[in-house]
Amino acid sequence: MRSRFDEQLAELNQELTRMGALCEKAIALVAEALSSEDKTMGKRVVELDREIDQMERDVEALCLRLLLQQQPVARDLRQISAALKMITDLERIGDQAEDIAEIISFHNGHAMPEHTHIHEMAKATSKMVTDSVDAYVKKDFARAEAVIAYDDTVDRCFNQVKRNLIEVIGRSPEDGEAALDLLMIAKYFERIGDHACNLAEWVQFSISGQHTQHPGDSADL
Repeated sequence: MRSRFDEQLAELNQELTRMGALCEKAIALVAEALSSEDKTMGKRVVELDREIDQMERDVEALCLRLLLQQQPVARDLRQISAALKMITDLERIGDQAEDIAEIISFHNGHAMPEHTHIHEMAKATSKMVTDSVDAYVKKDFARAEAVIAYDDTVDRCFNQVKRNLIEVIGRSPEDGEAALDLLMIAKYFERIGDHACNLAEWVQFSISGQHTQHPGDSADL
């Protein structure tokens, strides 16, 4: 009986890893789309988001089977409960990547202000998602803690984006609309960072049994 349970837990880890990889891919695509005129990227992100949505349903069903059929206790129960919480944040990350792709699609072929720090945000949030899922699979509390600390990098980049775009609007009012769209994109990346922090917090809960919400966490959309 325990061997079957362990096989199902391994399957849960694999599916959660796959879902995280899809989110990473969606983030990478929208980051690339910022510098590209490839109109197919938006469609690819939409397709990825649909796949992420389906995976959320599949992983949720797997977790419920584990809870109902195996009736886990202690650490196993925390692991499954954390996975149920994590798939919600991963699904929202997919949604926000799609929202970014939609904004970018309106500007295909049109010049947008410089956005170096937004690319840094994309890289940082992708790393946070990767490390959170990896920490869950490896039961690595310290790595989850590092993800939470890394959110400061995302926040610093977001603040820099705001300052840069204020300068752009002041210098070239005709670029105001594009600048506001970039600000919205940066805000979505900042939200992705918050969701990644949520992932890390649930990883810590799965290990320690205590869920601590860190200052600045507010990813509820």
